Amino acid sequence: MQRRNFIKTTAAATSLAVIAPTLSFTQQSPKNFSEAEVKAIRDRIKPITKEECQQRIENAQRLMHENNMDALLIEGGTSLSYFTGIQWWRSERLFAMILTQKGEPIYIAPKFEEGRAKEQTGNAQLFTWQENESPYELIHEALKKNNLLNSNFGIEESTRYFISENIQKAIPTLHIQNAVAVTAGCRSIKSAHEIELMQIANDITLAVFKSAKKALKVGMTENELASLISSRFSEFGTEGGALVLFGKASAYPHGLRQENKLNDGDIVLMDGGCSVEGYESDVTRTTVFGKSTDKMKTVWAIVRSAQDAALKSARPGVPAEEIDAAARKVITDAGYGPGFKYFTHRLGHGIGMDGHEWYYLVPGSKRPVYSGNMFSNEPGIYIMGEFGIRLEDELLITEHGARLLLPQQESLEKV
Repeated sequence: MQRRNFIKTTAAATSLAVIAPTLSFTQQSPKNFSEAEVKAIRDRIKPITKEECQQRIENAQRLMHENNMDALLIEGGTSLSYFTGIQWWRSERLFAMILTQKGEPIYIAPKFEEGRAKEQTGNAQLFTWQENESPYELIHEALKKNNLLNSNFGIEESTRYFISENIQKAIPTLHIQNAVAVTAGCRSIKSAHEIELMQIANDITLAVFKSAKKALKVGMTENELASLISSRFSEFGTEGGALVLFGKASAYPHGLRQENKLNDGDIVLMDGGCSVEGYESDVTRTTVFGKSTDKMKTVWAIVRSAQDAALKSARPGVPAEEIDAAARKVITDAGYGPGFKYFTHRLGHGIGMDGHEWYYLVPGSKRPVYSGNMFSNEPGIYIMGEFGIRLEDELLITEHGARLLLPQQESLEKV
């Protein structure tokens, strides 16, 4: 697997998946985890309820009022699933929800999909369009019915351009604006239930990575280890994957196209996770196969200290750039600076229902972090021609500081 692919699924396996590594290496492998181990984790999984979705809708309407937004459009995708539980893929045929400051959501759907749409939208108001009709005229009709033709109209920020363009053409009186203040305002603050689902995904990931280390052997390819990892995620009823890098390839944060085989003394970097009820994990463990060098141990210890420094600095109200700076200073002071010279990427990204989402721990970001924000904490040092070290754990901002969802890696030899 040349780049990390997060595979989205629910416990009921109802959502769509992205490409995973081939399982040819592991299809005949025996089960690695006992039924008791799997059951102990599976029993903790509780789906997001309709009541939680309703609370999210109400939170969105509150933020719409605060941001002077009269209505909001969200097409199929993660945000629609977050607010409604509806699973709908994106295509050239528009399916969307329109939310006003008051009242229930309104849906726009292709006529031939009416049955599937009603199955998910229930008794909500549903406008449908035939193949020779325009969905944008239905949006006009829906907004006219609600006296919103001259409104401030928010559009979810990942909506494809042709949709925004056609809405503006159909209703030129609308004042279209980016709805990120509402969508990110809701999704970036995790509830206790969301945090628990992410905790479960992280627990599964660490268990899989620990078992994968035991399977290392000379001559194994990166894809073979990635396939084994995917197979072991499936034992928990989830789909997951990992970016696997051996030796010199680990100096490239997302690897190269070239396939590498494992040799004694190689660094082994595993970066990936799984999804539980739509919530992602993102964990990196860097270890060694066989005997490590003193330089490997030294660099690993620097990266671990940088992760510690970021964790210590993170608390509500602190600008995101200061958390990145705390980690980057440790690495620079140890001789692997300045700036992005060896630590070549930002410290972290937001994570939740998307593997990467709002906001970012990056130089230049003065946005303060808030209690309930979840970020990756992933410092690294990458030495071209030799090896790279990255440690990554999910960092939750709490009322009084921050905590990681998993125990930190103890040493280069242990996962």
